[in-house]
Amino acid sequence: MLIAFGGLPGTGKTTVAQALARRLAAVYLRIDTLEQAFIASGDGQADIGAAGYLAAYAVAGDNLRLGLTVVADSVNSSHITRSAWTNVALDAGVQIFEIELVCSDAAMHRQRVEGRKADIPGFQLPTWKSVLERQHEPWESVHLVVDTAKLSVEAGRRSNHAAPVRGTSGQ
Repeated sequence: MLIAFGGLPGTGKTTVAQALARRLAAVYLRIDTLEQAFIASGDGQADIGAAGYLAAYAVAGDNLRLGLTVVADSVNSSHITRSAWTNVALDAGVQIFEIELVCSDAAMHRQRVEGRKADIPGFQLPTWKSVLERQHEPWESVHLVVDTAKLSVEAGRRSNHAAPVRGTSGQ
């Protein structure tokens, strides 16, 4: 199975995706890690375009075809990236489960964004201003929505359910 996370920076994607990958002993792919590796290996050019996503799609496909579960951690903010993850799953003959993380409490979200420390060497974390300005297209697929302002990772582990669920289809 491919489990594809998405959501704005600071919503808790990495925390939740890592916890899930650990619990499932799944392959964990983080776009930020791949992109930073490309930047570090290049000529200092920060604009790598879609390279991180393209590398992740290829590695995810390899691992899915080996019969492994893959957890993909990315902002996944456009129809293009979400469609590409779906195609990776289809090509590998596995199911995809999509999870969107949100933080409905703007003050909490801002505090998370501004209070974070980079856990990837050389990685530049987004500012609150850049998070607010980021284009994030609405999801059209049926997916799980987790509001991390209302349910922490720890609470989700204890309760054995993920969070408020909303199936969407063009909403």
